[in-house]
Amino acid sequence: MKLQGNVWKFGDNIDTDVIIPARYLNTTDPVTLAAHCMEDIDETFASSVQPGDIMVGGANFGCGSSREHAPISIKGAGVSCIVAESFARIFFRNAINIGLPILESVDAARDAQKGDRLTVDLTAGTITNARTGQTYQANPYPPFVLAIIEAGGLVPYTRNTLGIEI
Repeated sequence: MKLQGNVWKFGDNIDTDVIIPARYLNTTDPVTLAAHCMEDIDETFASSVQPGDIMVGGANFGCGSSREHAPISIKGAGVSCIVAESFARIFFRNAINIGLPILESVDAARDAQKGDRLTVDLTAGTITNARTGQTYQANPYPPFVLAIIEAGGLVPYTRNTLGIEI
């Protein structure tokens, strides 16, 4: 599974309150949350992000509370993938659960600049920066995690696996 998109770059310790401010937690609607994603750190993000764009962060991305609203808002905004130096563990799990791919790569995250174009191969765990020509290795996902992401998250994956239709 390959993804391509332009980079939106953020720093270290981007917490869930920055990703989606608490004043918007009265809904879980992805479209509503997306309209306010990152607004306290970059007021242009929600109106400028394009489908397929890739978010890049520093260390400890997604720290703070364990709310699923944060990855839902990012995915709802059209972001196809997040690459960061490291992720808070609960954010990592929440992202996979809603089908938002995230990869840890210190070098890829540090070298990427806003506007760069990245190609991410989730199967191989590679991240290629078109500006530099550099390819970085992240840990590839095991097949069962790729299946969850490809299904759109844990709930659709489970429904598909059990043959449950809604």
